[in-house]
Amino acid sequence: MDIKPIFSTLQRHKFTACLLIMEIALTCAIVCNAIFLIGQRLQLMQTPTGIAEHELVYVQMADISDRPDVMARTEADLAALRQVPGAKSVMLINQLPFGGSSSNMDIKLSPEQTKTTISVAQYMGENMLSTLGVHLVAGRDFRPDEFVDIDKVYAALRAGDLTAIPKPVLITQAMAERLWPGQNPLGKQLYVAQGIPLTVIGVMKELVRPNQRNNGLHYSLFNPVRMPMSSGTYYVLRCASQDREQVLRSAVVKLRKLDPNRIVLDKGTWDEMRRDYFRDDRAMAGILVSVCLALLIVTALGIVGLASFWVAQRNRSIGVRRALGATRGNILHYFQTENFLLTTMGIGLGMVLAYGINLFLIVHYEVPRLPLMYFPIGALLLWMIGQAAVLGPALRAAGVPPVVATRSV
Repeated sequence: MDIKPIFSTLQRHKFTACLLIMEIALTCAIVCNAIFLIGQRLQLMQTPTGIAEHELVYVQMADISDRPDVMARTEADLAALRQVPGAKSVMLINQLPFGGSSSNMDIKLSPEQTKTTISVAQYMGENMLSTLGVHLVAGRDFRPDEFVDIDKVYAALRAGDLTAIPKPVLITQAMAERLWPGQNPLGKQLYVAQGIPLTVIGVMKELVRPNQRNNGLHYSLFNPVRMPMSSGTYYVLRCASQDREQVLRSAVVKLRKLDPNRIVLDKGTWDEMRRDYFRDDRAMAGILVSVCLALLIVTALGIVGLASFWVAQRNRSIGVRRALGATRGNILHYFQTENFLLTTMGIGLGMVLAYGINLFLIVHYEVPRLPLMYFPIGALLLWMIGQAAVLGPALRAAGVPPVVATRSV
C-alpha cells in the first residue's frame, strides 16, 4: 500500500534520490570487489606449506672473504649444530619456503620438447625431509650414496658429462598431477636443461615454493645435492616449538665460535619469515577493510541525512496520516520501505558497476573473475546498513504527535 505514495514522493525529489542511489551503487561496486580481494589475501596468507612451520629456526651466514675449504667448514658447522641442546635435526638448504629469493628450473616431459611445461622451485640439501618435516606420500627418500656435492655437479656440466648428474628427484603431489594427471608418477622421467633426465623416486604431500605465486605455489622438487655454506644458503634446525628462541641463540653462538671471521646475514624462526613474507598482503587487506568501512559509514551518514531531511519536510503529511489513523508502526514501515527501495535500486546498479570494475582489474592487474557469491554478500550488507541508518529518522517521524504535525507549516 505504501509503494505508490513512495514513488510519487521520490518523483518530486528526483535529484536527491538519484544522488543517494548513485552513492549506494558506487559503495556496492567497490565493497563487492574489495571483499573479494580481502578474501583472496586472507586465503593466500593461510597457504599450507607442507613443513613443520612452528618447529623451525634458520641462520644465514656469509664469509668476509673467499675460503677454499668451504665444504669441510660446512660439515664442521653441521656437526656443531647437531650438538645444540634441543636440536632434533639439522640441514643446510639452498632456499626456504616463503624465503623470497628463489632457485627454479624449467621442466619438460621429453628431451625433444622445445617449450617448457612448467617452472618449479628447486630445493637442494641433505637431510631435508626429516628437518623440514615434509611428508612423503609415495616412494622413498634419497639414499646417502645418491647425494653429490654441488661443485662436482658444476664440473660435470662444464665437461658435458651428464652421467655424473644425480638423477633421482622428489616432487610434490601438485607437480605430479600437473605433469601426469591421474597417473602414478613413480619411475616417470622428466627433463631439465640440456635434456638431462631425472627420475621420480618419491612424492611429497606438499611443499610451497619461495615465491612466484602465479607459477604454481606447490610446484617444487628436491635434488640430492650437497650445498656449501654461502650467502645464499640457510642452516635450518628443527626443535620443539617452545625451544626455538633458545635453540636459535645457541646455534648463532656455535657458528660464531667456529669461525669469528664471518657475519650473520639473517636469522629467525620460520614463523617470523612467513609473517615478513605476507606483510604487504596484510597491509593491503587492512587498507581495503578501511576503505570498505569508510564507504559504508559515508553511505550510512548519507542515508541518515537524507531521511532526516525528508522527515523534516514531511511533518505535515505525516501528521495528516497520523490524524487519519496511521499508527507509529505504519510511519516506521513507510520510511523503511522507502529506504529499502532506494537501496535496492542502488544495489542493482552497483552490481553492474562491480562487474565492470572487476573486468578492468582482470585486464590490467590479472585479478581472477569476481564470483557471483560476493554480489548477495554486498547486497545484504548494504540492506542491513540502510535499514539501520534510516531507523533513527524513521522513529523520530513515527514519534511526532498528530496535533503538533498538523499545526506545522
